[in-house]
Amino acid sequence: MALLEVDHLSVTYAPRDGVPVDAVRDVSLVVDQGEFVGLVGESGSGKSTLGNAILQLLDKPARRTAGSVRFDGQDLADLDPEELRRLRWVDLSTVFQSSMNSLNPVITVAAQFEDTFRAHDERLSPADLRRRAVEALAMVSLDERTLTSYAHELSGGMRQRVSLALALALRPRFVLLDEPTTGLDVLVQRRILDRLRALQADLGFAVLFVTHDIGAVLEMADRMLVMTEGEIVEDAAAADVLLRPAHPYTQSLLASYAATRTPVPHRAADAVEPEVVLRVEDVRRRYVTGRGRNRTAVQALDGVSLELRSGKVTALVGQSGSGKSTIARMVLGVERPDSGRVLFGDVQVDALRRAGLRDYRRHVQMVFQDPFASLNPTVPVGAALARPLLNFGGATRADVRDRAAALLEQVGLTPTAHYLERLPHQLSGGQRQRVVIARALAPDPAILVADEPVSMLDVSIRAEILALLASLVAERELAMLYITHDLLSARALADDVVVLSEGAVVEHGPTARVVEQPEHPYTRELLAAIPDPYADAG
Repeated sequence: MALLEVDHLSVTYAPRDGVPVDAVRDVSLVVDQGEFVGLVGESGSGKSTLGNAILQLLDKPARRTAGSVRFDGQDLADLDPEELRRLRWVDLSTVFQSSMNSLNPVITVAAQFEDTFRAHDERLSPADLRRRAVEALAMVSLDERTLTSYAHELSGGMRQRVSLALALALRPRFVLLDEPTTGLDVLVQRRILDRLRALQADLGFAVLFVTHDIGAVLEMADRMLVMTEGEIVEDAAAADVLLRPAHPYTQSLLASYAATRTPVPHRAADAVEPEVVLRVEDVRRRYVTGRGRNRTAVQALDGVSLELRSGKVTALVGQSGSGKSTIARMVLGVERPDSGRVLFGDVQVDALRRAGLRDYRRHVQMVFQDPFASLNPTVPVGAALARPLLNFGGATRADVRDRAAALLEQVGLTPTAHYLERLPHQLSGGQRQRVVIARALAPDPAILVADEPVSMLDVSIRAEILALLASLVAERELAMLYITHDLLSARALADDVVVLSEGAVVEHGPTARVVEQPEHPYTRELLAAIPDPYADAG
């Protein structure tokens, strides 16, 4: 008998004033004891709803309309709230997507472990509680000192490891992981996933790994499920899915995944090197936090230099905390270095003030990481594009709508009349990011700073956005600073790569050379951390 059995399950969202939506349709699956199963699907595929249905966490207007979920032979729908409470964390556990939101921000890590243990065994002494909490943290390679910390005092990776330790503290037999590494840099992802696989092998619990990261599932899972439009369309061994995908949707997902790992064709090398548009020269930046004895200093940048050239993409690669965002803020003119210079032609950017700074910002624009948060939810697309056109682009009230439509056409949103009056929530993630790119192009900038522009998009959309950015750079002769933690993503777009670690440049050169023949140990570590199921498949 399987540990988890989902039998012909259907879930419908039935809002009071809206049209019912079938989010999960006649889904059946099994997970055996000790098995690692990956569930892959794009946004809106129904995978999170399925996970909540398994955990009995559905909220209105969602409701189960058919089927059953059985754990160890017991139909979970037959259990009352108290019986479910006794089952959760002891036998059936989960790690939620956002560790910052799933941890209580006003109590220490130790108190959160105490709540978990006491909910299932009130007889434990304070000494036993601490011992078991320390043991749980040790499983995820965290020090005992973590117990005295609050969630906001920990890095994203540490918070997610605390969440994993809490989920495993009572030695459950089944763990559902809902996008456990989303938003974490590639090195932290690798460490967490490696530790998870090792713990699963040691403790023997079963895993259902819900994610849109196809590479991680193909590399780690025993079996892979593919979900789209509320249905499971593929269920096979991970190696078989990689080499012999049966369903057309799976085939298209794998093709999109491979495309994000393939270099975008660039124009032939120029006989004359393109002109330098912006130069960062030996910049340093030090941050001081706290007061008195708690005063600490962090050297965010230590002598960083780089150049942005017309018609070229320069990738700035490094893990969280490496200094990438500080460089971006200096290029944008919103932060100044302690020493060194940022030069836009002959203009020293870090010396600009007021009117000079406002004029400079017409020449440098930003594409933000999160397309869902970077657009005003109350402003239609046409109005969002009109503002920079009127402020910086020389548009008039008479021609601004036509200019906005032309921008939408450039980023592939046609027919343009279909999008101009839409609000952001009426667009998909890829469409929103295209609008963000169009808004950045409105002032006709010389420089585009793209901060992880595809990291929050589904795999089928990433290749499209990377190809769009590459074509815009070539057509408009833009100089682009592409910020990422993923070297293979950089290979898909960039001409040159600058690798940043602890505020210093450790490697710099043509993209192909850096990716294929890395010289610095840190660059090799970044490459090794990226899932590569094709290498494992031979």
